[in-house]
Amino acid sequence: MSLQDKVVLITGANSGIGAHAAQGFHNAGAKVVLNGRRAQQLESVARSIDDSGQSVACVAGDIGRAETSRQLVAKAVERFGAIDVLFNNAGIFQPKNFLDHTQADLEGYLNLLRGYFLMSQAAVPELRRRGGGAIINTGSMWALHAIGSTPCAGSSTAKGGVHALTRSLAIELAPDHIRVNAVAPAIVETPLLEPIMTAEEIFALNAFHPLGRNGRTADVTEALMFLADDERSGWITGVVLPLDGGVTAGRN
Repeated sequence: MSLQDKVVLITGANSGIGAHAAQGFHNAGAKVVLNGRRAQQLESVARSIDDSGQSVACVAGDIGRAETSRQLVAKAVERFGAIDVLFNNAGIFQPKNFLDHTQADLEGYLNLLRGYFLMSQAAVPELRRRGGGAIINTGSMWALHAIGSTPCAGSSTAKGGVHALTRSLAIELAPDHIRVNAVAPAIVETPLLEPIMTAEEIFALNAFHPLGRNGRTADVTEALMFLADDERSGWITGVVLPLDGGVTAGRN
């Protein structure tokens, strides 16, 4: 595996997919730089990965602000000398009827899209200096396949933008040997669901997926590590990979 000693930046690393991915990359020998809005929780995740702090660093802040993205890149270069992989993962998901969306809801979703854009802008010069690398974005199954029972026009608008950004950057950055891909999860059991669904509702969603179960953070981490590893996916770019238990394959 070619992740040994690579430097991986992860946004949205406070919990769930981002925190699990950080542990997975670290276990594979990478050094990780973590971002999230909640400094105390972010530092707790960092300590759980490497209590010595030798192979992990963190920068708290909103990636929708350009200075946060610049700080994250600067921290990676200062601590570990380079950047090899950027995982844009920060996210919000709250199903809501279209007419119930507020302007604040929309601004929150679009701020995340802005963050993916700005974070990628900040990272690309360092990836070029490294001679290439990988950017992986978290998209959404709902931006590929609308579901009547879970309306989410706000989220899907932003995540559709993430998918478009992924493909556009894949073409633009291919001459620099920078591969750009995205994952598009369906229901993955993370703390993101807890404020909006009961345990019973989350359990009932297992049947929504043709494979008969909700996603787990480990399912996403395995896909991320594949897409980040040049030895295993070095000829793959511009892909939006559904991680959805078969939902987008057809009707169950």
